[in-house]
Amino acid sequence: MKLTSSEALVSMQTALGHKFSKPELLNEALTHRSAVSGRDPRRSRRNQRPKGSGSNERLEFIGDRVLGLLMAEWLLERYPDEQEGALGPRHAHLVSRTVLAEIADQVGLSASLQISPHEEDAGIRRLSSIRADAMEALLGALYLDGGLEPARRVVRQYWQSRIDSADRPHKEPKTLLQEYMLSQGLPLPNYELLSSEGPSHAPVFRVSVTTKGYTGTGEAGSKRLAESAAATALLKLLGQNVAS
Repeated sequence: MKLTSSEALVSMQTALGHKFSKPELLNEALTHRSAVSGRDPRRSRRNQRPKGSGSNERLEFIGDRVLGLLMAEWLLERYPDEQEGALGPRHAHLVSRTVLAEIADQVGLSASLQISPHEEDAGIRRLSSIRADAMEALLGALYLDGGLEPARRVVRQYWQSRIDSADRPHKEPKTLLQEYMLSQGLPLPNYELLSSEGPSHAPVFRVSVTTKGYTGTGEAGSKRLAESAAATALLKLLGQNVAS
């Protein structure tokens, strides 16, 4: 279900537990670049707005840094005896697009995004990369509106279960699949690109990986993430536990 702009503002403020003093920041965080135009017929060519201006791309840029800082801070508190070699993989997983997309689903972000009808028809709303980028933009908007504290509060609320479940440093699904296949004396996994569709700024990759007669397939906004999704699907078919 797609929400109207006003419904989206209410929904996101409720989910984030923060009333924006500058609601235009939240509106910007919810605006995909396809929903704004860099061309304004009232302006001269010289004064045209840059491509993507008014979309959530700038907020995504700062939100990525805010999340990285807050997660590093939290991990140092949570694991005071661990060194960088263990903290690094934990951090990389917790700030990954896969986790960000899952958090975006928890807060109901997809329905709140403003996307052009053309891109809507292309199905980019369902892409994990689009949801992940928008989640970073939300954190950026929180930081610019209220500082680190409201962003920290949201991170600690929605990432709590993932911190709690990470008894050991996270390993990416592709690494887990490779280790499993080596332990079984099998050749290293071979990933096959099945298709690549969609516009250049929001592509959709489908990838497969096969072993022991089982095939896992994955779909994502980048080839790397599609391979990770395929590895996850194959590990589950093989009865191997994949930590989230």
